[in-house]
Amino acid sequence: MKIILSRKGFDSSWGGCPSPVLPDGTMLSMPIPTNEDNRLRYEDIRFKDSSYLDIWKQLRPRQQEFPSYCHLDPDLRKDVRMVPGNWRAAFGQVDTSQSHLAHQGVGVGDLFLFFGWFRETEYANNGQLRYKRKAYGKHMLYGYLQVGEIINGDDVAILPWHPHSNLALYRGTNNTIYLAAEKLSGTDLPSWGTFRYDDALVLTKENCSRSRWDLPDFFKEVHISHHSQDSFRDGYFQSVPIGQEFVISEDARISEWALGKIRAGVRQPIHSGMTK
Repeated sequence: MKIILSRKGFDSSWGGCPSPVLPDGTMLSMPIPTNEDNRLRYEDIRFKDSSYLDIWKQLRPRQQEFPSYCHLDPDLRKDVRMVPGNWRAAFGQVDTSQSHLAHQGVGVGDLFLFFGWFRETEYANNGQLRYKRKAYGKHMLYGYLQVGEIINGDDVAILPWHPHSNLALYRGTNNTIYLAAEKLSGTDLPSWGTFRYDDALVLTKENCSRSRWDLPDFFKEVHISHHSQDSFRDGYFQSVPIGQEFVISEDARISEWALGKIRAGVRQPIHSGMTK
């Protein structure tokens, strides 16, 4: 199976701040703002007793205005809002990013590992959430989805809970939705889920800028889309700022590496795809 490193959630342009690693270890990826979907508001999605808008406002107390609508994709947390009984974890892609996935041959059985910009948080004396002052933003893995089915064209309308099912917006494009399989191949794990923090999930090399990653040496022996051998520098891997998905060619060592990250992240799977 191919492994796809997929960059999602807040960044310096979309959202303007890191997604939070909550004090209980939950890695809460904040969906990016949108002016197009106009279906789902930050105040409509919740983690426990707080809306995502509430969480965002606590993290950015000096910000005056906050976008209303969000693009909830990948959709990995069933319990953040009301959804139909046939809900399945899913990820959508379109335009040049989807063309890239198609060109790289991404299909059923391949595995998305989602990463983003995260920073640890804590509760202040007033009970409000804030970023830890001595914690730095890093690229971290926060979730995964193994592809069980691929839907495109007008067929996406059968998934009304997903933003890419909006035919008024996406009709006539290469709009595609990747649906999760039932089980992660060769394991007893679900095929999708989100992670709780573990040091093993941090991609960023210690004491480096977040785009400089600490990857095993065997990554030098595989093809990583949007990158080349020049991406491997003295002691780190320089990830590129462009591109949403980095597709890694099939290799047993990469698959084992990915599985190890998943097992580290779901060691306490209270927010994964497992039945509660």
